[in-house]
Amino acid sequence: MVLPSEEALSAVTLWVAASHIQPALQHAPRLAVVGPTKGCGKSRVLDVLHETVHQPMMTVNTSPAVVFRVIGKNPPTLLVDEADTIFGPKAGDKEDLRGLLNAGHQRNRPAWRISGPEHKPTAFPTFAMAALAGIGDLPDTIMDRAVVLRMQKRKPGERIAPFRSRYSVPELNALRDRLTAWLAPLRSTAGSLIPRMPVEDRAADTWEPLVIVADLAGGHWPSRARAACLAMTRNEVVQDEQTTLKTRLLRDIRRVFEQQGDTGALRSHDLLAALVQDAEAPWAEYGTKGLNAYHLANLLRDFGISPANHRFENGRQAKAYVRNQFLDAWARYCPGPAPAAPAASDAAPARRAQGGPPIRPIGTPPVGPPGGPAGPRRTR
Repeated sequence: MVLPSEEALSAVTLWVAASHIQPALQHAPRLAVVGPTKGCGKSRVLDVLHETVHQPMMTVNTSPAVVFRVIGKNPPTLLVDEADTIFGPKAGDKEDLRGLLNAGHQRNRPAWRISGPEHKPTAFPTFAMAALAGIGDLPDTIMDRAVVLRMQKRKPGERIAPFRSRYSVPELNALRDRLTAWLAPLRSTAGSLIPRMPVEDRAADTWEPLVIVADLAGGHWPSRARAACLAMTRNEVVQDEQTTLKTRLLRDIRRVFEQQGDTGALRSHDLLAALVQDAEAPWAEYGTKGLNAYHLANLLRDFGISPANHRFENGRQAKAYVRNQFLDAWARYCPGPAPAAPAASDAAPARRAQGGPPIRPIGTPPVGPPGGPAGPRRTR
């Protein structure tokens, strides 16, 4: 697969390594591998993870009961493919699984269930690292606890080495064994480290295990990990702002249709004029000269909404948006009357966490990875 950036390559590399010190961690970051369509390499990422992470458990569709029972004192690394079928609109009620994945981000957050023939309250551990791959974004509560890889289809001319199980799997398993040999003895050391973090709050919780591994590795990895942390968390802030903006657009379009008596269709020109004329909306200042037809179509594309030629009652034909196209998106993303969304605020300035740089225990050899501080050669 072709990862979206060098920072993403650093992140997934460190996430794999962090799985090998999982018993020493306070937080278990999720890895969200998402893409807009099939064929973006999401499942291939899980194939590589399966052969390199600590104690993998691969599943395509699973139930909370199964996950409750496989997580213990030495939990597996959960690898969930086709996660959109678990959390998508046709998946039914999966709140138990969502709650489990949210709680498992932090140690000592058990799930209590009535279990056994005596129906006794039983605490089931939830703490485990998890990678989830799917089309479209996962639920916000999971994305907020995840290192997010936003995959894209490979462009013509982008060359990759082919993945073939016969020879690729043994190579990856050998790498996994080297990671285990290097990091397993360092778990107690990793548990005592308090790394300096470039972000705060939940983002710091999520990225701390990756930064710990980077500090153990030394060389260029500490700076590389923190640069990836900053770049990828900022990218998700931008994504959140775009999502908020698109939801605001859906609400404003619903208001325009209501003002027009819920007519069956609106000309693109008339819809744009109504949106731009709203003094309290951001559309007059959108882009360089305000919202235009191209912007509008681009913002609505992810909802499966697009303009088409429409014949109106007077017999004239024009590009228009049909009201029925919006019904599903309105029901999913802005059900019922809702106030206008506030403008997304700027990200809070980063503050370094308390604690100095990691200190190597006295009398111990360097803890860098096998092969020396230079590490493996980066490839795409």
